[in-house]
Amino acid sequence: MIPVTTFKDKAVALFGLGGSGLATAQALVAGGARVTAWDDNPDSVRKAAEAGIATQDLRSIDWPAQAAFVLSPGVPLTHPKPHWTVDLAKSAGVEVIGDVELFVRERRAHAPDCPLIAITGTNGKSTTTALIAHILKASGRDTQMGGNIGTAILTLDPPKDGRFYVVECSSYQIDLPPTLDPTAGILLNLTPDHLDRHGTMQHYADIKERLVAGSKTAIVGVDDSFSALIADRIERAGVAVKRISKRQVVANGLYAEGTRIMAAEGGTGAVLADLDGIATLKGSHNAQNAAAAIAACLAVGVSVDEILSGLKSFPGLKHRMQPVGRLGHVVFVNDSKATNADAAAPALSSYERIYWIAGGLPKEGGIASLAPLFTRIVKAYLIGEAAPAFSAQLGEAVPYEISGTLQQAVAHAAADAAADSEASAVMLSPACASFDQFKNFEVRGDAFVSLVAGLDGVTMLIETGKGN
Repeated sequence: MIPVTTFKDKAVALFGLGGSGLATAQALVAGGARVTAWDDNPDSVRKAAEAGIATQDLRSIDWPAQAAFVLSPGVPLTHPKPHWTVDLAKSAGVEVIGDVELFVRERRAHAPDCPLIAITGTNGKSTTTALIAHILKASGRDTQMGGNIGTAILTLDPPKDGRFYVVECSSYQIDLPPTLDPTAGILLNLTPDHLDRHGTMQHYADIKERLVAGSKTAIVGVDDSFSALIADRIERAGVAVKRISKRQVVANGLYAEGTRIMAAEGGTGAVLADLDGIATLKGSHNAQNAAAAIAACLAVGVSVDEILSGLKSFPGLKHRMQPVGRLGHVVFVNDSKATNADAAAPALSSYERIYWIAGGLPKEGGIASLAPLFTRIVKAYLIGEAAPAFSAQLGEAVPYEISGTLQQAVAHAAADAAADSEASAVMLSPACASFDQFKNFEVRGDAFVSLVAGLDGVTMLIETGKGN
């Protein structure tokens, strides 16, 4: 845990007592803050009280006496409308911050020179985060990884000289740290996502920009127009920018030529790394992720040899294009982390014959952008709220059934693929959020793995209960 000493002896209000919220409250208390916490869920309030956190309905507290209001990232700050606690805090002139802001203040107070790499983007951020942390750990560095990737940032070990932090940041989290200042900040890409929370694509992009705008070195993927404009804008403001591309040569940064990662300065490229033969880094999307990871590691003093060694030993990311089982000529692929169409495209591009399990809580645009990949899909098995809309978008281009549940979809897809004479993949790549049927994409992916493990004759490629 990182005790939040920067609010010692000060009153702090906190709302949101889920996993990260409770960890934040405990870190504040450990640092000496006087915390008053609340949640709309009575069970969460009860658990916090049992853990020794002072709880009280925030409608009845002395708001002007609060030094800060700490909001959990999942609670609406602006859209579709501010949470009632946000209105109360702003009316009292109390700043609204999140756990990432508490972390960066602790870092500045106790170890301002310890490297912080922060990663965001619509797609690829978890793989990039895990890859950077792996390279650092493999090189023998004291490395802490957390944030949106699944470990609450304030549960990491406290900042100290020589300790490296690799932190994945969602747009929700970037909304709440006004002084975020990474040593190296990465913005991979921007496509429409979470617009129910942010209102417009421009507002979403503006939030993402904050992470790189405050960075000592900004690493920006420039293959979409929003990110390219951000790179130009922050560079004009004096930020050192390294551009990343999987599609084009860049003048100053890293770009991909097939499996090769090229380093460019002044338009002249040289081969820095080759991903050929690294099974966990296949595809142009992973070339972009690797290029960003390499740039970040170079920015914090990792040598090229250390980076190359780390790339070769990268084990990959759970729930992301993860082969989990095999039944004869059929491989079962867990790509549960594909929560929108753009995120599903890399997995669909990687196999020639796919029995595709898709659906859940739909995102804007559905699966229309995946139409060029429909020829790879032998049949689709549609689940969740998105099933009717997805069936309309598939039309006559792809045979489909509305399976409804993941259990039904796995059973039917496995049977159909087994009867296919050609090598094929049964793939969960939902192109949707999970929240209609599952708590999160991890639970959805674990459910898929369990269902695959229960098939007669299947050989599991991972250890169920550990690596699944």
